[in-house]
Amino acid sequence: MKKIGILFGMEDTFPHAFIERVNQQNIKGIVAEAVTIDKVVQNQLTEYAVIIDRISQDVPFYRAYLKNAALTGTAVINNPFWWSADDKFFNNALADTLGVPLPNTVLLPSVEHPTDTTAKSFRNLKMPLDWEGIFEYVKFPAYMKPYAGGGWKNVYRLESKEEFFQKHRETGQLVMLLQEEIVFTEYFRVYCLGGKAVRIMQYEPRNPHHLRYVIDGPPASKKLLTKVKEYTIALCQGLGYDFNTVEFAVRDGIPYAIDFGNPAPDADINSVGQENFEWVVEESAKLAISYAKSQKPGQINLTWGKFMKDAVNSAKRF
Repeated sequence: MKKIGILFGMEDTFPHAFIERVNQQNIKGIVAEAVTIDKVVQNQLTEYAVIIDRISQDVPFYRAYLKNAALTGTAVINNPFWWSADDKFFNNALADTLGVPLPNTVLLPSVEHPTDTTAKSFRNLKMPLDWEGIFEYVKFPAYMKPYAGGGWKNVYRLESKEEFFQKHRETGQLVMLLQEEIVFTEYFRVYCLGGKAVRIMQYEPRNPHHLRYVIDGPPASKKLLTKVKEYTIALCQGLGYDFNTVEFAVRDGIPYAIDFGNPAPDADINSVGQENFEWVVEESAKLAISYAKSQKPGQINLTWGKFMKDAVNSAKRF
């Protein structure tokens, strides 16, 4: 019997619907359940062929458990090693190499020194930074947000350099991004599962959370939606995320990728709505079942991004 597990925290609607949907298929030798952990022993196989991870970004113990599970043959969605290594700034740089339009973005050192460091630890950092060059590149209004964050935490909209310096002082030890504001006429949030199943959702990030998914917005052009889908697949295949959302802000007909590293994206029926919820439950069940069928016990069954695989193949030629 191959088990598909889902590891989750406070969310309720998606995990239970996912389990029910997989089990409704009545596929011989495959069953889904909530992950249960009573001990974690190094290099010891888990009882799960596949695990959908919805919580390890907030619980380091779970992340370590999933890495051990992946090493011993569990197909973990998403790859816990890559999820531990990437960040929004690197993802932006990768997106740029893929030809996806992006807002101008720079990386900023933390205002406060990290714990157990002093000014002597930063002798390679020229101070003051070239603030005028940075502001000229990004321009205002701009957004400042953590380089490795999510959930709209510690996000600031800034109108001027004076406001920037005021707000930057409040960020403590966080490493931040400063990013050009894209004044958009349309905005999309896009599910992508397995690097190929795509659902484009109209979205309004300025609304309260439960009203962000637009139900009756004006139709977008087919040309624009085709380009959004193309960029979504390129990003998710490049990064290697099997379960992700990508956000695009459209300015002058061009979709700019705003946020595209969301490997535990919102899937609650109360925010995404019934139709979007039904789609993500169905597609995630299909994805997990396909992984369970192909999973090889005792072998590493992880998905890596195209940029990683291309780099490895290139190295093999030398």
